[in-house]
Amino acid sequence: MIRLGVTGAAGRMGEAVIETAAEREDVEVAFGVDAADIEDVQGVPVYKPAAFADLLDSHEPDAVIDFTVPEAAIEFATDCAEAGVPLVTGTTGHDDLQFETVAAASEQVPVLKATNFARGIQALLRTVSAAVEALPGYDIEVTETHHNGKRDAPSGTANTILDTIAEQREFDEEYGREGIQPREEDEVGVHVRRAGDIRGEHEIMLAGNDEVVTLTHRAEDRGVFAAGAIDAAVWLAEQEPGWYEFGDVIDD
Repeated sequence: MIRLGVTGAAGRMGEAVIETAAEREDVEVAFGVDAADIEDVQGVPVYKPAAFADLLDSHEPDAVIDFTVPEAAIEFATDCAEAGVPLVTGTTGHDDLQFETVAAASEQVPVLKATNFARGIQALLRTVSAAVEALPGYDIEVTETHHNGKRDAPSGTANTILDTIAEQREFDEEYGREGIQPREEDEVGVHVRRAGDIRGEHEIMLAGNDEVVTLTHRAEDRGVFAAGAIDAAVWLAEQEPGWYEFGDVIDD
């Protein structure tokens, strides 16, 4: 039985992690942490962030799953490093200094950071890489859609897609278009949409040679991401200190 701590427990993803964990026999959530004034989430006790370090000491979780905001995530990462607790984080939107702080924790404990925990996204990334390599010179456009409460734009997943494209060709991002703006040869258009309660949609279009290739992933439920994060935590609990990605879990 893997014991978990969940930060951002009252948020969309935190609640999904707790709900998904309750349906599994291999994990249990020992405690949650959230800044909101709430005592529990589905029976799991929730504490204020200031208590996090003490909770790591008293509950001795096998791993922590973090879906919060960059400012909070770096504090949680530092506390996990000091307590020797593996950290799985899906928090996105870090600036360079914040990212370095999270990465520094991996010198002391296993840290797995992913912009998306859907297994289908891993398949999409590998397909994107193969398509871009096979279709040199084709125009590329990336469109992503999330719920109206999503803070960072483009999303972390969209940025990961762009990083994957960059492994195959050099380009300049063009974020939306306005007015008279003909397409440049070495650009990738990036389009961000925010509406309703959409879980996450990503589309990569490659066009050229009188043909169009469209690669799409759509998450129907946040439980997809929660299940992946839990799988990552179970896997990470057995790893040595270091920096890991969700693809490592898929490949193992």
